[in-house]
Amino acid sequence: QVQLVESGGGFVQAGGSLRLSCAASGLTFSTAAMGWFRQAPGKEREFVSAVSWTGDATSYADSVKGRFTISRDNAKNTVYLQMNSLKPEDTAVYYCAAKTGSYYFPSLSSTRAYNFWGQGTQVTVSS
Repeated sequence: QVQLVESGGGFVQAGGSLRLSCAASGLTFSTAAMGWFRQAPGKEREFVSAVSWTGDATSYADSVKGRFTISRDNAKNTVYLQMNSLKPEDTAVYYCAAKTGSYYFPSLSSTRAYNFWGQGTQVTVSS
């Protein structure tokens, strides 16, 4: 059974930082592409960032580029999202997702690309 468990969310003031983690189990993590998405109240789930299974390729939404950094540690079956210079508009539930099997990297910005999802972790940024 595949499990993705996010952690590291919380409450932070604007300009602050948080580091999200997503621990994966039940899948061959080293061959899975991983992504982060977020969903604010009343809005659709949106792409934040993705990383290839090797970690060599990454992509970011324009809204977080230069502020967020995705990384992975295949030895620990964990993917991270370092979030700096946080803004109130970053407030959302953040979800980790895994794509197993073959993939086309540009497709990883779509929710439809992923096989598995975590339960999410809340990030709240106050102004």
